[in-house]
Amino acid sequence: MMAERFGGRFSPTPQGVDVPAPPEKLPPSRAERRTGWLFAAATPFALKAFFQDPTGLARNLAAFALLVAAAWLTREGVRAAEAFAARRSARRPAFPRKIAGSALTGIGLFLGGWGGADLIGPLLLGSIGAALHHLAFGADPLSDKGMAGLDPFQQDRVARIVAEGEGHLTEMHAAAERTRDRTIVARVERFAITARALFRTVEEDPRDLTAARRWLGVYLMGARDATIKFADLWARSHDPAARADYEALLDDLETTFARRTTALLEDNRTDLDIEIAVLRDRLKREGVRLADPAPATRGE
Repeated sequence: MMAERFGGRFSPTPQGVDVPAPPEKLPPSRAERRTGWLFAAATPFALKAFFQDPTGLARNLAAFALLVAAAWLTREGVRAAEAFAARRSARRPAFPRKIAGSALTGIGLFLGGWGGADLIGPLLLGSIGAALHHLAFGADPLSDKGMAGLDPFQQDRVARIVAEGEGHLTEMHAAAERTRDRTIVARVERFAITARALFRTVEEDPRDLTAARRWLGVYLMGARDATIKFADLWARSHDPAARADYEALLDDLETTFARRTTALLEDNRTDLDIEIAVLRDRLKREGVRLADPAPATRGE
């Protein structure tokens, strides 16, 4: 006899309801995992501090604090660098976290090794530590990528509006988790993936902001408010009709966002085709002979 999933009124997932597959959460990268060793390397200074005189106590605790700060900055810098590398166009991080982590590592090791009149040894220790940190984690991106020809003011507007949209998605997820229903949580996470695809499209071409602003602002704010109200109602009554209405709303929103993303991508492709056609006509007038474009390229 085959086992059958239990389902009922008090089951977390009612019988007959399909649970959407939650989005895959990527594990931390190898570089991010390596930052854990930086936190571990700071621990001996904290333990050593309580066996020193007051001056040694203060010095070792300062070294511990600097190394922990360096580890935290390095972890955040690694995440920012990976997000930068994953996008076709992105602005460089406003603050070079990994470079600052290297500097703080060197200062922390210098303080931790300094215990007398000799400064050569602590200086060598700090310099070697900073150099090894830089070799292990590298530097932060120091220039923008894919931003040539784009208006910086428009880029700032896009960054601000996308940040507001991310805030709405975060509030939606928090409200969905209050329902303690994994189906609803997974459904909200799936919608967030669709919304972020629109974010990325607008970030890569800020000229699309005007066409997408309603989706990034009004629609996301409405989705957030609806999620909060549904979570409050679900906590009180577990009304199946309200649940069905909310899931239908998410379906409509996901379809709408996906269509808008597709429309923007198609419009960008149309703009590219027009630019190519104009350039080819100009070159022909200049007497430059061009090969005919491949049919496969047109059909892509």
